[in-house]
Amino acid sequence: MLNKSIKFLIENKLVAVLMLVAFVGFGTVYAPFNWDTGLLPTDPVAVDAIPDIGENQQIVFTKWDGRSPQDIEDQITYPLTTTLLGVPGVKTIRSSSMFGFSSIYIIFEEDVEFYWSRSRILEKLNSLPANLLPDGVNPALGPDATGLGQIFWYTLEGRDKDGNVTGGWDLQEMRSIQDYYVKYALASASGVSEVASIGGYVKEYQIDVNPELMRQYNIGLNQVVKAVKESNKDIGAQTLEINKVEYLVRGLGYVKSIADIENAVVHTENYTAIKVSDIAKVSMGPAARRGILDKEGAEVVGAVVVARYGANPPEVITNVKEKIEELSKGLPTKVLSDGRTSQATIVPFYDRTELIQETLETLNEALTLEILITILVILVMVFNLRASILISGLLPVAILMVFIAMKFFEVDANIVALSGIAIAIGTMVDVGIILSENIIRHLDEDDRNLPINTVVYNATAEVSGAIVTAVLTTIISFIPVFTMIGAEGKLFRPLAFTKTFALTASIIIALFLIPPFAAFFFKSRNIRKAANYGISSLLIPPDSSP
Repeated sequence: MLNKSIKFLIENKLVAVLMLVAFVGFGTVYAPFNWDTGLLPTDPVAVDAIPDIGENQQIVFTKWDGRSPQDIEDQITYPLTTTLLGVPGVKTIRSSSMFGFSSIYIIFEEDVEFYWSRSRILEKLNSLPANLLPDGVNPALGPDATGLGQIFWYTLEGRDKDGNVTGGWDLQEMRSIQDYYVKYALASASGVSEVASIGGYVKEYQIDVNPELMRQYNIGLNQVVKAVKESNKDIGAQTLEINKVEYLVRGLGYVKSIADIENAVVHTENYTAIKVSDIAKVSMGPAARRGILDKEGAEVVGAVVVARYGANPPEVITNVKEKIEELSKGLPTKVLSDGRTSQATIVPFYDRTELIQETLETLNEALTLEILITILVILVMVFNLRASILISGLLPVAILMVFIAMKFFEVDANIVALSGIAIAIGTMVDVGIILSENIIRHLDEDDRNLPINTVVYNATAEVSGAIVTAVLTTIISFIPVFTMIGAEGKLFRPLAFTKTFALTASIIIALFLIPPFAAFFFKSRNIRKAANYGISSLLIPPDSSP
């Protein structure tokens, strides 16, 4: 079957040309190096600087304000951990109990699909036994991201039209802009899993009760809490029909100002309403916090953008930057006391694009230099221009075919994966050299003037089995790498994949593309002989003897 396929392509060179065009076209579309493809679309393979060697885990986060780590451990972490142990595919569970919150890390087996594990956890959380957790405690599943998901950090700063830092904004204002404007806009970018705000002060209403007044009015703290909760809601009622017109009856009660809370009725005594303002002082202030974001010694407000699992980081960062450019024009401005206009500005201070691009440029340069050096060596050693073109053309086409395979098998392009291509270049060249040298030998030894297609086919069929056997031996030697598990497997399996893809591509090109093109290039094999004969005829005068 192998030899029949080789013979078919030699005799039908148009099919080989179409195959070459398809490989080059799709490989250019899927290439991760941001090439200018012209009219071709771009759909590069997922790119990152380093492989993600983190474990297959999900995080369940539970908040319980004001509780000690021991209370968190006894009433939240332990009950949830024992319950989640029954989730299918769980390998182990690790937990951490801290002041006010609990974090449970559920480690799954490596073959468990990421989103399947999330759905199983959600099913378990939705079917927790009654009274397993304290009232008001609701565990939440963490974002659908991995440890390498933090791809973009930024801060919010006040700057003038020239980009100079102006100040004039307090941390509470910046945090409000971040939480209610910037965060929602960036979260809508394609591929973003979460935008986590950091730093500043969260704005909140604060009620400072007077214990002495509460004692005089015989009011408990629970009554104040209940009154505030019930005052902050809308009530829907029935409808009234007046003059054949239906009117909706609603009670509007959402809190919009400090006065709304102050006027909330806590208790009535002798037809006299006791309001919150009678027993407490209501003000606007910052929520309690346990961390800050520091930039060059100054406290700032910022956020981290987390990419969704399986998303292409450069593509997500591009989407985020487009959103930033779109919403930057609408960020609020403020006129300072000195007359300058300060606008809230998004200032990136960590962007993984630069690291990814530098990694890809390094590998791109290394692959280019390696290919050029290999081509130079081939020209010198083979000393046949047409054979050198055939052998040298194998390398870039095979690399483009590797990109197609990486896209199909969802292998990310990173420094380890692309290194597999560089390692395989030597073996790829050997395949082309063996085949081309054998074709040249058959052409030189052809005394019967057989058709060029027949000579090339005979030369290819003679070494095809040996080439396949040699390359398969190298591929089989990498089987132990494919069996690696855990962090080692995630680190080295991409390299084994790309090297296998490269060697397989070299076999396809050597056996199915080089022979048809060799039959075309070597078709005029007698040109040099005819030229030498013509030159000799001109230089040697004809015999003039009678």
